[in-house]
Amino acid sequence: MPFEFHIALRYLLARRRQAFISVISLVSTLGVMVGVMALVVALALMTGLQGELRDRILGATAHVFVFKRSGISDYQSEVARLRKIPHAKGAAPAILGKALVSTTAGNEAFISLKGIDVALEPTVTDIAKAVTAGKLADLDSRSEDAPDGIFLGKDVAAQLAVNVGDIVRVQTPQGTLSPMGMMIVPRRLRVAGIFYLGFYEYDSTYGFLSLPVAERLLNKSQPELIEMTVDNIMQAPAVAAAIPQALGDDYVAEDWTTMNQSLFSALWLEKMAISITIGLIVMVAALNIVASLVLLVMEKNPDIAILKTMGASGRSVMYIFVLQGLIIGLVGTVAGAVSGIGLSWILDRYRLIRVPGDVYQVSYVPFTLLPADITVVVILAVLVCFIATIYPSRQAARLKPVEALRYG
Repeated sequence: MPFEFHIALRYLLARRRQAFISVISLVSTLGVMVGVMALVVALALMTGLQGELRDRILGATAHVFVFKRSGISDYQSEVARLRKIPHAKGAAPAILGKALVSTTAGNEAFISLKGIDVALEPTVTDIAKAVTAGKLADLDSRSEDAPDGIFLGKDVAAQLAVNVGDIVRVQTPQGTLSPMGMMIVPRRLRVAGIFYLGFYEYDSTYGFLSLPVAERLLNKSQPELIEMTVDNIMQAPAVAAAIPQALGDDYVAEDWTTMNQSLFSALWLEKMAISITIGLIVMVAALNIVASLVLLVMEKNPDIAILKTMGASGRSVMYIFVLQGLIIGLVGTVAGAVSGIGLSWILDRYRLIRVPGDVYQVSYVPFTLLPADITVVVILAVLVCFIATIYPSRQAARLKPVEALRYG
């Protein structure tokens, strides 16, 4: 063991005449620990929230949205062409619209309608996995006695107080063609199933129809867009840019990062703001390290003088106090990182922090730890603690033995 490290440990662990200095060292260690722990938990919170929102959004919607200026007359051939694009995983047509849904009991809900191809939709969204009642194939069932089917989100169904098999009336702004012209007449539909995607915006405002029913109900003759998924969500912007190049300028594509840019930009900015704010706690703890070492240098003036008269260089004396500050920083950083990781795991495992889903789109706050985030926090915390040791260590190295012994 180098003698500088040995002396630094003795100064930290041995009893001192000035107990106040020991208290400051303890407070410095606790300050670093609390700061690092808070920073780890905050980063885990923001990373978890961002990741959970992204997964919920991409579970309910596609990765890439493709429009064709001249219209999609044969969506089967368009789907086949789009699936040949590199990184393309799935593709399905969609028709979108708005409607007012009501029941005989007088309950009403304003929802978004989405017409889907029942066979292709599971390749672009998690709707098939999200069905909690009924079967997705029931949307395609044809019966002269029963009305066409509609799938409702769990919260919509609760608002309307309906279950599978109940009849609802759906009224759209497009109306229905009649001998009297276009008339807004409610259409009777049967609740074929209920889904729960875990994304409040969809569970509370969406209803799914089969493509032919959506065309009749919304007075449209063809799908208005094709949704795509890719094998790597980070490749979505590149795939969206490649579609017009591969298929022609008649195609326009947008990816999920563009559609949700404002949301994820706000989350990233909030993550940075929280990290900087909580990072100030580590800097405050570093100031305590400065105070602790300055007082320790004053107390150890005679010891420093004796070390120098015995042949210790100024560099060795400087190393002693740098190592002492780094030990305080390392102990506090490791303890804080371990505490932050443990606390984040407990909060995520047992979902202890609940939030209103209609505000945050998720029912609880998830915590996700990234190795890169922990590494950055640990490195920066140790670096700040190291910088804090420079001034008092240099003062100790400059101490002249004669003056220290004279006044000691």
